Amino acid sequence: PISEEAIIGVATGSAVTGMKPIAEIMFSDFITIAMDQIANQAAKIRYMFGGKAKVPLVIRTAGGGGTGAAAQHSQSLEALVTNIPGLKVVMPSCPYDAKGLLISSINDDNPVIFIEHKLLYKNKKCIQNVPRQMYEIPLGKGDVKREGSDISIAATSYMVQKSLEAAEKLSQEKSIECEVIDIRTLRPLDIDIILDSIKKTGRLLCVEEAPIFGGFMGEVSAQVSEKGFDWLDAPVARVGGRDCPVPYSLVLEQE
Repeated sequence: PISEEAIIGVATGSAVTGMKPIAEIMFSDFITIAMDQIANQAAKIRYMFGGKAKVPLVIRTAGGGGTGAAAQHSQSLEALVTNIPGLKVVMPSCPYDAKGLLISSINDDNPVIFIEHKLLYKNKKCIQNVPRQMYEIPLGKGDVKREGSDISIAATSYMVQKSLEAAEKLSQEKSIECEVIDIRTLRPLDIDIILDSIKKTGRLLCVEEAPIFGGFMGEVSAQVSEKGFDWLDAPVARVGGRDCPVPYSLVLEQE
C-alpha cells in the first residue's frame, strides 16, 4: 500500500539530516493525505529552529485534469499550498523550464512543491530541445512567453500553452496582440513582471484551471489591483474552471 504521509515524513526527516530528497506523489490530489507533514512539519521546521535547520525537500506531483481521471485524480490544488508560509510552489509550462526550475528547486534549502500538469507530458506542441548540461532557472522569476501590446495574460502550467494558442488566434483573426506571462513560480511570486506588462497594455486577464473561487489567481488579481491600479484601463478579469468536482465523463469534463 502507498502512504503519502509516510513518504513525505521520511523525506522531511531525510532533508533535515542533510540529504536532498525528491519525493513523488503520483497525483496532486493525494497531497491532502500528507498535509500534516507538509504544512506542520516541512514548512515550519526552518522557522521554528530559527533558521538553523534546513529542509531541502522537493515534492514532485502531477496536477490538473483533461485525462478522464475523474474527481479524485484531476484537481488543481496549487492555491492550497501557496497559502502555507515556508513552502515554495513551482508550476512549469514547458520542458526547458521544467528542467531548470527542478534543478533550482533541488538546490534550494526550503521545501518546494513542484506541480507538473499531466497534459504537458504528451503535448507535442511544446516539444523542445532541452540541453543535456545542467542549468538553473531562478525561483521567483516569471517569463514573458509572448510579447504583445493590447492585453496581458498571466497564466501557469498548461494554461500557458492554452493562452499562447488563444493569443495566436486573436492575433490572426482580430489583430489583438496579447502578452502572455508564464508565472512559473507561484511562491515566491514575481508580481513585478506582471506590473511591468500592464504598464504597457493597461489590461490583465488571469487564467487558471482551478475553480475561480478561492483560486491562486485571486491573489494575483488582488496584488495587481493594489499595486498597479493606476496603470489599469479596465478591471482585472479571470478565467478558470467551473465551481464543481471534475466529472469522469470526458464530454462533460471538456465542457
